Amino acid sequence: MEEAVKGRTESKKKRKRVEVDMEVLSETTDRIAPIVGYFPSGYDPHNGASAAAGDPSVRLFRNQMHSSRLELVVSPRDSNVEFVGTSYSGEAAGPQLCTYTLGVLDKQTQTLKIVPIAANKIFRLEPRLTKNLPADTEPSEGLAEEALAEGKVERKIADLTNLYGSKRDRDKDNRWKSLNQQRNDPSAQEQLESENLGGGGDDDDDDDIDNEAHEDVKEAAVPNIPPHDRSANTPEKAYLLDEIIPKAERAYLLDILEKLQYGEDLAAKSYPTFVYNRIHKLREIQDDREKEKLACILSYITHLHTFWERIRFSKHKAKFLGITADGPKIPRIIYQKVVRMFVNPESDIVSMEKKELLIGYILVLTLFVDKFRSDPSDIARDLKMTVHSLRPYYLQLGCKIFQEAAFQQSFMTLPVPLQFPEYRSNRRRR
Repeated sequence: MEEAVKGRTESKKKRKRVEVDMEVLSETTDRIAPIVGYFPSGYDPHNGASAAAGDPSVRLFRNQMHSSRLELVVSPRDSNVEFVGTSYSGEAAGPQLCTYTLGVLDKQTQTLKIVPIAANKIFRLEPRLTKNLPADTEPSEGLAEEALAEGKVERKIADLTNLYGSKRDRDKDNRWKSLNQQRNDPSAQEQLESENLGGGGDDDDDDDIDNEAHEDVKEAAVPNIPPHDRSANTPEKAYLLDEIIPKAERAYLLDILEKLQYGEDLAAKSYPTFVYNRIHKLREIQDDREKEKLACILSYITHLHTFWERIRFSKHKAKFLGITADGPKIPRIIYQKVVRMFVNPESDIVSMEKKELLIGYILVLTLFVDKFRSDPSDIARDLKMTVHSLRPYYLQLGCKIFQEAAFQQSFMTLPVPLQFPEYRSNRRRR
């Protein structure tokens, strides 16, 4: 008993009382207040591989029109993932009933300095991919607001052209974008003008009609499909899986595999029929790398299907932002990438072309799962389509239909090298 009492008294160390002079500082225009942020993902810049790679770069952006709007960007070395937090969106946009300050105690001088933190906000630093972004994608919402008004108008016009313009107008815009990247070349504009004029003269209208017909024949020269290699000699290399699902994202796509490893039950209603009917393949694979790759593909199909369900009858992004309680949640880094790929950033609209591209991504991944001999019935059921209505999408990917008489069933295969169909429009010649 005496030993227990002694142990308790020793564990309770007396706290030394210190009398200090307190000084309260305020933020001035010539120096910014300290910035406080945290990583909800668990990233620690001072431990493990992060510390070995060196200190991450830290950048702070202030909106020129709204000085209270700040954006903090932390970029680890040798990584294509950065962490972004803002003072005006997400968690920071919620109601705040308190004031944050930071205290610095100097024991030698017996002074306590209390300073406010920047924007009176604690930044929630969320992961975000930095590579493979479209050329016209702004680095962040905060920086987007600082764009020039003229640039915004041009982007809106380009978006409207992409949605509702003719193929000729879309091609013209694409050429302009290409030439804008070579704006330092004085001959670039002359090259574009010579292409558009086509020699001039009184026969311009006839030349335009012939050019349009020629473009219609070669419409499939730039197919609306996932990243691919036309010269690949095996189906596995025909579509570039490392670009469709970059290796940096795969750590966020192991939810199905982890549930299987921990013996958790996978509810059929939480996953697409295609995915649920092929989970057994994960149990059959012995190689860990192949098992992990297949698990990532199945998880990615699940998230794309969830995204598809939200946009199928809705045009606007705001209508499908909510996460359903039944199915698995889309990781934030995956969701941001999917929105960036398929949603127009200005109008929040998913165009028909983007919907077709989304279906193409899903079908390509199903081909990987089924070793490029896929029964389309399950994925057709998931997409609320018929096998017959899915065939044009398969053909656009370069697939062939293989009929198996013994089972009275059709399969989709992928011959190599890839060959895409050519479509002629029914435009009448004048």
